[in-house]
Amino acid sequence: HVQLVESGGGSVQAGGSLRLSCAASGRTYSKWCMGWFRQVPGQERERVATIGRDGWGWVADSVRGRFTISRHNAENTLSLQMNSLKPEDTAMYYCAADSDRWHSCSTVAYAYWGQGTQVTVS
Repeated sequence: HVQLVESGGGSVQAGGSLRLSCAASGRTYSKWCMGWFRQVPGQERERVATIGRDGWGWVADSVRGRFTISRHNAENTLSLQMNSLKPEDTAMYYCAADSDRWHSCSTVAYAYWGQGTQVTVS
């Protein structure tokens, strides 16, 4: 049973920082793709950052240089460090995981999702 639980969201002023965490349970995720997505009501979900089993990370152009994704396999956790936040970063942020080993983690269709954590930047 795959379970992903996000934490660390909240309200912050523009220019501030937040660190999101995702606690994964039910599997050993060290060989899985993991990622962060975000969604604003009425808009499509956006892929923000992903990280592969080899630790190689990808981030969207909209957050490059400000967001950093990392994984901690020993603890089965995933993090997203968000710096220099902008109002347009306001969204519900979701942790995702997938066991696909054949495609790039930056493009795979993720099968498992957390409930999300709200980030509001004003």
